[in-house]
Amino acid sequence: MEKVYTAVVTAKGGRDGHIKSSDGVIDLDLRKPTEMGGQGGAYTNPEQLFAGAYGACYLGALGTIAKHDGADVTEATAEVHVSFNKDDNTYALSAEIHVHIPGQSLEDTQKLADKAHRACPYSKAVRGNIDVKVIAV
Repeated sequence: MEKVYTAVVTAKGGRDGHIKSSDGVIDLDLRKPTEMGGQGGAYTNPEQLFAGAYGACYLGALGTIAKHDGADVTEATAEVHVSFNKDDNTYALSAEIHVHIPGQSLEDTQKLADKAHRACPYSKAVRGNIDVKVIAV
C-alpha cells in the first residue's frame, strides 16, 4: 500500500489535556464532557473530533459513490453521533451516521449511504470493532 498522506498530532494530558498538529492548524485544549464527570464548557473532546473526522471522510466516500451512480450529493449532510458507552467495567464507542441527501428518496439515500459506508476508510477502520448504524434521514 502506498501512503498518500500522514497526519501527525501530538496529545498530552489525556481527556483533560491538549492536542497539536505538526503544522499547527490544530492546537486545542480538551476536557471531559460534564456527562463523563468533567468540566465541559467551551472545549472539545475525542468523541467530537472523531465524529467530525468520520463525517468528513464519509461524505468524501459518498461523493465518489454518487458520482459513479450519477447522483447529486453536493448538498448532502452526514450528522455523526459518536457515543462513549460503559458496560460493567469496560468502555466502547458506537456511532450512528444520519445521512441526508436533498432531492433523494429515503430508499435511494439509504442505498447510497450503505455503499458509501462499505467504501469509507473510517468505516473500514472501525468495522468489526465498534457498532455503526447508517440511517437515511
